[in-house]
This record gives sequence, C-alpha cells and structure tokens, in this order.
Amino acid sequence: HVHIVESGGGAAQPGGSLTLSCIAHDFNMSIWGMGWHRRAPGKEREWVATVHNDYTADYIDAVKGRFTISRDNAKNQVLLRMDSLKPEDTAVYYCSRFSSNRWNTWGQGTQVTVSS
Repeated sequence: HVHIVESGGGAAQPGGSLTLSCIAHDFNMSIWGMGWHRRAPGKEREWVATVHNDYTADYIDAVKGRFTISRDNAKNQVLLRMDSLKPEDTAVYYCSRFSSNRWNTWGQGTQVTVSS
C-alpha cells in the first residue's frame, strides 16, 4: 500500500547537523513534489521545505541557508540535511507528497531534539 517512512531523527547539540530520510513505498515519487514539515511542542504543524519534481526547492525563511532538501528518484528517497541546528528546530518532522493540490500521504514522523 502507498505509504512513507521517515528516519534519521535524534538528538543534536546547537550548531550540529542531522540528515533526515524519507522513503516512498508503492508509488513513484518522481512525478510529485515532496516536502518536509514539522510540529514543535505546543505548536501547529508547519511546512519546512519542498523539492519539486524538477529538483528545484523552496524553504521556510527560518531554515534558509541551514537546511537542504534533495531527492534521489532512483531510490524513491527524499533527504533533509539540517546544519547549524538551533533549539527552535526541535520538533517531529514529517515527510509528505504533494498531489491533487494538497499535501497528503504523510509518514509517521521522526523526532529531532536540539539541546545542549
């Protein structure tokens, strides 16, 4: 069945780095935009980054210059490289597919905790 699995979360110190991975199952992600979102404690879920099917990318202002989203269509995989992490990046990160003009096919999320 169609689903997404995220991995790569964990603990990091401020200024550190983590790379999140998203694997798409039972659909060919090459034709879709794919994105990362996050939900911080006590806050609404927010969009973080998108990689379009032409490999161009968009980011929320808070992560520009620190996060890099990429895709490997041969592996049906999307990565989110996170550098210069800040405590305010602490959140559960979710991967999803953009289809039918909305985000859908969400993964279960992976926890990222940034603290000293």
